[in-house]
Amino acid sequence: MTPAPQEISRLLRAWGAGDQTALDRLVPLVYDELRRMARRYMDRQQAGHTLQTTALIHEAYLRLVDQQDAQWQNRAHFFGVAAKAMRSILVDYARTRQAVKRGGAFLLVSLDEAAVVSTERTAEMVALDDALVSLAAFDQRKSQVVEMRYFGGLTVEETAEVLKVSPETVARDWRLARTWLLRELSKTTIDAER
Repeated sequence: MTPAPQEISRLLRAWGAGDQTALDRLVPLVYDELRRMARRYMDRQQAGHTLQTTALIHEAYLRLVDQQDAQWQNRAHFFGVAAKAMRSILVDYARTRQAVKRGGAFLLVSLDEAAVVSTERTAEMVALDDALVSLAAFDQRKSQVVEMRYFGGLTVEETAEVLKVSPETVARDWRLARTWLLRELSKTTIDAER
């Protein structure tokens, strides 16, 4: 049974106000959706490598719980922040793997951490993150739309609710941001081939 969004929103607000028992009741309600989000991230990794969603979920959970004075608006806001945390985790791992490939310092990592990011896809993950950072400098909202829709799997309506704009604005931002990102990523590919 899927929990009501209102119940999740109520527990998020209570947790944000300092009620730790609300967090205990919230976790079982959001865990399956966090798993689906992590699976979407991992499905974008190279086919054939071992998918390790658990490490990604747990690291994102730790980052979410560690947020001081979080003022959760609602369910969609929480999952938008969770999407951003998961993206950040994967990009951090990708950057670390690239540094090691270029002769950087050796790092001790767990097997779960090592399996999270495929070595063949690290450059693509970093390029996408760099493009999103550039987009955010140019237009923060469009970057947030991509993060919530593509990485977080939020609907147009949920994204609009979090960003406090109309669904039409989100749909327009989504189209423009995808076009912009495709252009930026094709530039990166051309530069890499030179």
